[in-house]
Amino acid sequence: MSAAQHHRPKPKENRQPSLSNRRAYHEYEVMDSLEVGIALSGTEIKAIRAGKASIGEAHARILNGQVWLYGMNVSPYEAGTYNNHEPLRHRQLLLHKKEILKLAQQTAEKGLTLIPLRLYFKRCWVKLELGVCRGKKLHDKREAIAAKDAKRDMDRIIKQHRNG
Repeated sequence: MSAAQHHRPKPKENRQPSLSNRRAYHEYEVMDSLEVGIALSGTEIKAIRAGKASIGEAHARILNGQVWLYGMNVSPYEAGTYNNHEPLRHRQLLLHKKEILKLAQQTAEKGLTLIPLRLYFKRCWVKLELGVCRGKKLHDKREAIAAKDAKRDMDRIIKQHRNG
């Protein structure tokens, strides 16, 4: 048989839900981002697969050489037993020591904080995209909204010009 007949099947695309923190891009300027693992219990993973999680109010801190995620809400799993998880418990983020030291140096700068940007599945693992962010001032937010509106207006004019 030829090589063309012996091909490996393509891995299935990941159709698991992905949660993004849209408000983070409005409230913060993302300086750097990093993919990290997150330590979860079995019922938490099942609840996340069912789309019962929220990272909108979450942030991360470095304590005693470990990175912890605060404020992530994972609703209790309906089919769980007495052994179900607490919805707002602190969750440990899984990083290498060099990555933790780098994050500690970056957040030591004035005004930088760790904000989760996206929660997603990578094969069977739950991953979190963690951003090193600086808070935007009110005038920065207004400028970003004005630039977005101007771009939308320009796109609309160009589209009308092409069609008309």
